Amino acid sequence: MRIVLLHMPWGAIDVPSLALGILHTAAARAGHRVEVRYANLDFVDWAAGNAGFGADDYQYFSEKSYFQGAGDWAFAGALYGEGEGESEGDGDGEGGADGDESAGYFAYLAANGASEREIALTRATRALAPAFIARLVEEIAADPPDLVGFTTTFQQNTASLAAARLLKQRCPRVRTVFGGANCDGPQGAALHRNFPFLDYVVRGEGEAAFPALLEGGDLSAVPGLCWRDDSGTSTANAMTTRPLPPAAILAPRYDGFYERLDASVAAGWVDPKLVLEGSRGCWWGEKHHCTFCGLNGSSMEFRSKPPADFLAEVLTLAERHRLLDVYVVDNILDMGYFDTVLKSLAELPVDLRLHFEIKANLRRHQFQLLGDSGAAQVQPGIENLSTRVLRIMDKGVTGCQNVRALRDAQSAGVSVTWNYLYGFPGEQPDDYESVIRQLPVLHHLDPPTGAGRIAIERFSPYFDRPELGFAITRPAFQYRATYRLPESELNDLAYVFTAPPRGIGGELAERLSAAVDTWLARFPDSRLTYRDAHGRIVLVNTRPGFDWRVVELTDPVELAAFRLLAQPRSAAALAARVPGGAAAVEPVLERFTALGLLFHDGDGYLQVAVESDNQVLMRMRHRHGPAAARPRTEEVLDAVATG
Repeated sequence: MRIVLLHMPWGAIDVPSLALGILHTAAARAGHRVEVRYANLDFVDWAAGNAGFGADDYQYFSEKSYFQGAGDWAFAGALYGEGEGESEGDGDGEGGADGDESAGYFAYLAANGASEREIALTRATRALAPAFIARLVEEIAADPPDLVGFTTTFQQNTASLAAARLLKQRCPRVRTVFGGANCDGPQGAALHRNFPFLDYVVRGEGEAAFPALLEGGDLSAVPGLCWRDDSGTSTANAMTTRPLPPAAILAPRYDGFYERLDASVAAGWVDPKLVLEGSRGCWWGEKHHCTFCGLNGSSMEFRSKPPADFLAEVLTLAERHRLLDVYVVDNILDMGYFDTVLKSLAELPVDLRLHFEIKANLRRHQFQLLGDSGAAQVQPGIENLSTRVLRIMDKGVTGCQNVRALRDAQSAGVSVTWNYLYGFPGEQPDDYESVIRQLPVLHHLDPPTGAGRIAIERFSPYFDRPELGFAITRPAFQYRATYRLPESELNDLAYVFTAPPRGIGGELAERLSAAVDTWLARFPDSRLTYRDAHGRIVLVNTRPGFDWRVVELTDPVELAAFRLLAQPRSAAALAARVPGGAAAVEPVLERFTALGLLFHDGDGYLQVAVESDNQVLMRMRHRHGPAAARPRTEEVLDAVATG
């Protein structure tokens, strides 16, 4: 069988599709001829040439506007036949994009922070999209394959549906298949029910289901598959309750992607990266499902590849494609990889730059091993700095542990990415007031990318268990603006839902966002580092909120307290271990607080200074900006330490 697999807008343009790379491996092993076409790059080149589309424009649709659905709205016109004359009306006619409805959607974008330029870009892209879909389908129809498969994740739904609809019109004998995260559970069944030009939808992991579909035979025996009987009626097979074992998770094939990227205008926009997975599911979520998280979909059970297999996969693909930047998409790093994969990478003469998602309660030596192995960036799922709120989220960490993660990661030369979330049922204003007051203390640590209210996601406890605090009302507005479907169908198709807001809001939420913006602005010029040597500790500060440059600690009580506060401790616990007890500790805590050396959450205190190391600071400069723009902190420390 000749197969074309399509990666539509708004898939990421700096990495190949992991899903299609895996399906390429699976189908090729079964003897089929497979071509993966990166239609997202086709769109980039077409839109750049015809409309001056740029990197920021693509990123607006692929990332920035995800929770407002601008990417799907932009291709909805192509899905429903705008520009082809009268719409085909593939749904029940409740949506559409007449003038009033478009104005309503643009008002929705504006209310959610979109600029006038971004709204104009959304309108213009919708007008352009039908011509691109027609061109793409024309090229495929010129030499039609037996089957065309689409992966749809995040904002790839309507572009994929639009291409499938027009392809089925042009080439009725070509079979169309959907799969991907947007097809998980009820979402995939809803897509198949409502769009009759889809022959099949694969729900869940595709390594077994996709080859079984290609073999033919009894389709009712393929777990999770949506298919049509002779009358055209949609049938959705039950999804499997047994996820794939690690040995069945295939390595991807990325034939042709990097050559295609090199030939694209996007080559000037992004640096190419590898994308790999070592595991699926979440070992923390199996025990404590974070209340707001829906990322694992219908399959939470944690499985990881044998360490030797994953290490070989990383090294083989890095060598094959001559790339050092590797994005590991696991929802959480297997702790067993520290003494196996990471240790081996640290010892090998390779200079990989890896991205991992981790749990924030790692210790200093674990961050060091991440740094030594080449982990340039981690995403620890910090999300908040209040222990009370973190308990509501069921994160299994404290505010001080999250700050410790920021501090220790920087000490190890590892950059951290995270978001500050609010809007949790049961949170209180003081959970944020106390943190906002202390944020100037943290301006030298990696800031969040922003602060925002949580979204209600399908598969999350907040979605599945309204008793946790959200009476879910209906799918988010963008689904009604995008799809011409009744509410009952949108309830199954949607991933993001609306509910009455909970927790903080108004002026306090605005102050939190403003405080985070200030952190982002001050981070490049803020440092707080220390060196512990020769019986004293020397600290150097450049944070604008504190008017001292160098402080030396020589008093035995201060030295002991500073060293002990490398870990979160209460004042009572600290007093039990410091000479002089509580009477000696109280003034030390007061002085350290005035100097901005401590983060305080509940009963816990933590010192926030980063270890000074010339090599680490050089790596930090390289990552965050030119050396001339950053304080020469290590020279100050060297001078003070040597007298």
